[in-house]
Amino acid sequence: MAEEFLATEMDTAVRVVHLASSLCVKVQDKLRLPSSTNGHVKSKDDDSPVTVADWGVQAIVSWVLAQVFGGQNLSIVAEEDTESLSKAESLGLLGAVSSAVNEALSEASTYGLPKPDKPLGTTEILEAIGRCSSVGGPKGRHWVLDPVDGTLGFVRGDQYAVALALIENGKVLLGVLGCPNYPVKKECLSNGCNSQSGAAGSVTKGCVMYAKRGSGQAWMQPLIPGGYPESATLLKVSSVDDPVLATVCEPVERANSNHLFTAGLTNSMGVRKQPMRVYSMVKYAAIACGDAEVFMKFAQSSYKEKIWDHAAGVVIVEEAGGVVTDAGGRNLDFSKGVYLEGLDRGIIACSGQVLHEKIIGAVYASWESSSL
Repeated sequence: MAEEFLATEMDTAVRVVHLASSLCVKVQDKLRLPSSTNGHVKSKDDDSPVTVADWGVQAIVSWVLAQVFGGQNLSIVAEEDTESLSKAESLGLLGAVSSAVNEALSEASTYGLPKPDKPLGTTEILEAIGRCSSVGGPKGRHWVLDPVDGTLGFVRGDQYAVALALIENGKVLLGVLGCPNYPVKKECLSNGCNSQSGAAGSVTKGCVMYAKRGSGQAWMQPLIPGGYPESATLLKVSSVDDPVLATVCEPVERANSNHLFTAGLTNSMGVRKQPMRVYSMVKYAAIACGDAEVFMKFAQSSYKEKIWDHAAGVVIVEEAGGVVTDAGGRNLDFSKGVYLEGLDRGIIACSGQVLHEKIIGAVYASWESSSL
């Protein structure tokens, strides 16, 4: 594939994630106001919350990709559908989504993206959201989107990510992670420092990370309110390869992760630091930029991992110098549709090969004495 052929895809993906992240910041600010969540947060079948931002991001990413690449053969695999949003009782919610989408798209040209001639109507917005109904698979090109990964973190004013990846013939070609609350200072990751700007207007949180497969480089740009940054910083994973000194990330939610097994595992490896519990794919971001060394997730056997929860994070960590496999040491398989099928026990993301091999060894040893 020609280098320049992917240049438009990479550029568009990074810019649209900047725009989507700015929509999220505005919606999250509104959620912090008293009584503002009324009707603006719905529950899905699995009880996870879905907000104006989830649908809003999906609508603008879908609309922009269709404008740039044409809607005819565009395949987008994404988390949300329009079913609950199309119901009569969701009229107020649809109005809120519509206004967030149009406010964001009115600034699209600031981000170097196409802008609609006039505000989009609700039919066009539902159409854009509904366009994201592909199921991926081993053949062809598929954009994979998690509009707000870590909605629980989002609703609580904590960490979340906008994640966009491009998969072709089952391989992840590029990934972009918008992390609007990602702190400049590592200690804020688990403590939650909330200010957007620090001394003399310096930005203390918010960034977009991205990488292209095979480039050997991952990049980070600051999230600038209402604009697109001119510069990017090269990301590099941490050089720590001793488990005793490693910082381990794990999911906050207990529902789909076995904290007990992870605790036993880290203990057996001599890890001294308390685990850093972080919402969403921000865990991949923490490894890519060297703020943590390990992310482990061992789900209950009934839980199936979805491709949109990992695709963007995996390519960014790998291009920054890290390693991501299942617990058996095999690469994750993004070619089987919506789910990561054939996953051996769990997922291990790591800052380097040496540490990764130690963890895989420890998993095998601990597994014998556990009954996951």
